Amino acid sequence: MTPSKPTLHLLCGKIAAGKSTLCAQLAVLPNTVVISEDSWLAALYGEQMQTVDDYVNYSGKLKQALGPHLVSLLKNGLSVVLDFPANTLATRQWMKTLVDSSGADNRLHFLDVPDEICRERLRARNASGTHDFAATDAQFDLITRYFVAPGEEEGFNIARYE
Repeated sequence: MTPSKPTLHLLCGKIAAGKSTLCAQLAVLPNTVVISEDSWLAALYGEQMQTVDDYVNYSGKLKQALGPHLVSLLKNGLSVVLDFPANTLATRQWMKTLVDSSGADNRLHFLDVPDEICRERLRARNASGTHDFAATDAQFDLITRYFVAPGEEEGFNIARYE
């Protein structure tokens, strides 16, 4: 029996679209590890991250540091659920380099959820205090302006959830 090829699972969706929930479901797949941007950023930079510019800066540093490690995991037969928002072309281009460098399969999970539902979920999540970061409505609006839905031309295997 031939083992299945490792897969890089990517998550695309606005804040509170359900990426972390889907991530938890994917995490139980055999030979699969989860790498969560929110967890890493909170542990490394927590209180230093006050603005969207801070997030962009620290997220870039984290991607640079983790890239070779992610490729190594994939090359060594582990599937990876990359719990980073695949929400911009630039981020997805970085993710595509991981796929290309590792030779792994990919699955881009696109959670296509309306803004108002995301806002409702965000408010509930913030009230519960169960998430590493609590974004405000203003931050949701600011970050959502940069969201670009994925397209087939980007070279990913897209699974769309509505």
